[in-house]
Amino acid sequence: MEINPIQRTQIKKMSDITELLTIVIPCKNEGDQLIETVKALNFKGKIIIADVSNDDTIDKFMESCKEFNFVVIRGGLPSVGRNNGAKYVKTKYVLFLDADVMVYDEKLLEDCINEMEKKDLDLLTTRFTVNDSIVYKLFYLLFDFVQFFTALSTPFAVGGFMLFKVDKFKNLNGFNPKDKFAEDYHLSSKVEPKKFKIMNRFVVTTSRRFRKKGMFYMIKMMLKCWFNRKDDSFYTKDYGYWD
Repeated sequence: MEINPIQRTQIKKMSDITELLTIVIPCKNEGDQLIETVKALNFKGKIIIADVSNDDTIDKFMESCKEFNFVVIRGGLPSVGRNNGAKYVKTKYVLFLDADVMVYDEKLLEDCINEMEKKDLDLLTTRFTVNDSIVYKLFYLLFDFVQFFTALSTPFAVGGFMLFKVDKFKNLNGFNPKDKFAEDYHLSSKVEPKKFKIMNRFVVTTSRRFRKKGMFYMIKMMLKCWFNRKDDSFYTKDYGYWD
C-alpha cells in the first residue's frame, strides 16, 4: 500500500532526523551544565557549540562527551553565537538550544521534526518549566498563557528552544547581531502566526536568571517586549539583563 506524504512524516524516527536536524548551542562558562544538556539530548546528529568561555568549559566538555558528533566554534552574545553556528548548518532544520535547557523527553526532537514536516512550519518551540521552586514553576505557567495568547498575532519563541526551518531563518537574516536583549522574541515575531507552533511538551531550564534579576524585573521586561514589539531599536539595549 502506498504511504501518503503525511503518513511518511509521521513515521520518521530518531535515526532519520539526524539527517534533517543540526543543533546549535551558545555557551559561556557553563561546562557542567553543557555536559548535562548534551547527554540528556542523546542526539547522534551534528551539534555545534558556539563558545565564548574564558574558563575550562570546552576542555571539560570535550573530555566528557567524546561519543557525540560536535564541532566547537567561536561564539559571542547569544545572537552572534547562534548566527555563527547557523553558518555551519547544512540540514533542513536547526534547533537553537541553550546550554542550561534539558530535553528529558526522549521523543521530543522526533515529534517536533514530524510536526514541522507535517504542517510545513517555519518555527516551533515548546513549553518551559524548572525543577526547583514552585514559585518559578508558576511563573512559567503564567508565561505559557501569555505565549499562547500572543501567538495568535505575534509568535513568541524562547531562545532556549527555537526549532527553525533553515531557509526561513536565512530569509529573515537570522538574529540581529545588534540585539543585546530579547533577540529571540525579536526574530520570532517576524514569523507568520500560521507558520508557528508551541508544542504542548516540556523542556526543563534553570531558575538562575530569575534568582539573579528577580521576578518583578523579568515580568516587567516581558511586558516591555510586548509593547515595544514593533520598535527594532528597543532590542539593541541590554537593560542590565547580562549584568
